[in-house]
Amino acid sequence: MASERDLFSAEIVNRGIESSGPNAGSLTFSVRVRRRLPDFLQSVNLKYVKLGYHYLINHGIYLLTIPVLLVVFSAEVGSLSKEDLWKKLWEDARYDLATVLASFGVFVFTLSVYFMSRPRPIYLIDFACYKPDDELKVSREELMEVARKSGKFDEGSLNFQKRMLMSSGIGDETYIPKAVVASTENTATMKEGRAEASMVMFGALDELFEKTRVRPKDVGVLVVNCSIFNPTPSLSAMIINHYKMRGNILSYNLGGMGCSAGVIAVDLAKDILQANPNNYAVVVSTEMVGYNWYQGKDRSMLIPNCFFRMGCSAVMLSNRRRDYSRAKYRLEHIVRTHKGADDRSFRCVYQEEDEQKLKGLKISKDLIEIGGDALKTNITTLGPLVLPFSEQLLFFGTLVWRHLFGSKTDGSSPSMKKPYIPDYKLAFEHFCVHAASKTILDELQRNLELSDKNIEASRMTLHRFGNTSSSSIWYELAYMEAKESVRRGDRVWQLAFGSGFKCNSVVWRAMRRVTKPSRNPWLDCINRYPAPLN
Repeated sequence: MASERDLFSAEIVNRGIESSGPNAGSLTFSVRVRRRLPDFLQSVNLKYVKLGYHYLINHGIYLLTIPVLLVVFSAEVGSLSKEDLWKKLWEDARYDLATVLASFGVFVFTLSVYFMSRPRPIYLIDFACYKPDDELKVSREELMEVARKSGKFDEGSLNFQKRMLMSSGIGDETYIPKAVVASTENTATMKEGRAEASMVMFGALDELFEKTRVRPKDVGVLVVNCSIFNPTPSLSAMIINHYKMRGNILSYNLGGMGCSAGVIAVDLAKDILQANPNNYAVVVSTEMVGYNWYQGKDRSMLIPNCFFRMGCSAVMLSNRRRDYSRAKYRLEHIVRTHKGADDRSFRCVYQEEDEQKLKGLKISKDLIEIGGDALKTNITTLGPLVLPFSEQLLFFGTLVWRHLFGSKTDGSSPSMKKPYIPDYKLAFEHFCVHAASKTILDELQRNLELSDKNIEASRMTLHRFGNTSSSSIWYELAYMEAKESVRRGDRVWQLAFGSGFKCNSVVWRAMRRVTKPSRNPWLDCINRYPAPLN
């Protein structure tokens, strides 16, 4: 078990020149202490590896039995010459025609049951990410000026927000709703929430329907996820009303499920498509920034103001076999992890009122530690589904060795005490890690031993668009497509985490080489990226 000291990291921060007091005119420094992600090398749990292998066995039993049957059949047939084989078949068919017909019927029936019970492939036809108008673009300095002019924050709160912004990894071209920028009044009203929802959702969907050439009336399944803003009628009802979609559409609205809800929405759409053949499903992921804008003084509730920005994604899924030729990606795996049974995990991202009865989202100082534990569980379960056999063998062997003999190796070298952590770069060509904050991306990169190139899409998305909540993983995939880096057969890992606490993974396989799209939120700036980060 890691010592308490190993769970923290420290850094010296330059606070600039002191403007007043006895130290006026002098440089001042402070020491910042943060919690690290737990070291995966020291804390992998065997039961989650077993869970991953359980998933693999459930889906791979057919592939294991077919080779066995072929070996048995080959051994039987191989003992006969060609003439003897034909003679035996003719005699059996001549004298026992009923048995031959029955056997053939059983074979056809078994083959039919297999193909009918096999899960339908789920294709991703295309997706769209909303890019707001330039009039909603704000720099970090402009955002601080808005906060100062509002008169809602004292000097300590303003200084805290400025420090958070400058170290956040967010650039100067992110987007904030007009209500936040132009008004000093309360922006958390139903009217402002609906206005922002209409702007981002309809903007993304208009682009999606144009790119896929699918009519809104042809969509059979609609899943919308938005954590904070959940009006009545629902956001899914707003979309159905706006596009005049058909009356028997299966619509769902997911609320309060945090930044990982986009993967949950895809999982729900997948399950519905499995039960409803020949259908299209649309998944919309978004968050309302203005509706959740906090105007109090509680620092743990000011953090979302510094990170969350406008954004929305819309994804078109299909289970129609005719869409095979035009689909961009095929769904491979979804693994979901929920730590809500633990009280600390449940409350680490928590919506409540502060002492002045102002509503906001409270972020616990334990967020990184809790998120790291959920991530460890999720990727340990995912490993057996995606890793090459050689990596699985090394990982599982060293883990079992440590589990059985760990207490007897106290005098051995440190390398003998650590389980082998697989190289996930061998399983995926592209990584879309939720762009939550610079600190979280730094810790994930260190623990998973990812290269700067692996994490580039996440860092650039955070810099250009900020934390767009559940839609951020789609802005990251859009970045890769704008760079034309996705080729046929490539595997894409989308990893998201959020309140609950949840960590979810979805794996896609590219069906073809993806060329630069005609519409993409990165097109006007992709030549400037990757950008240097300050």
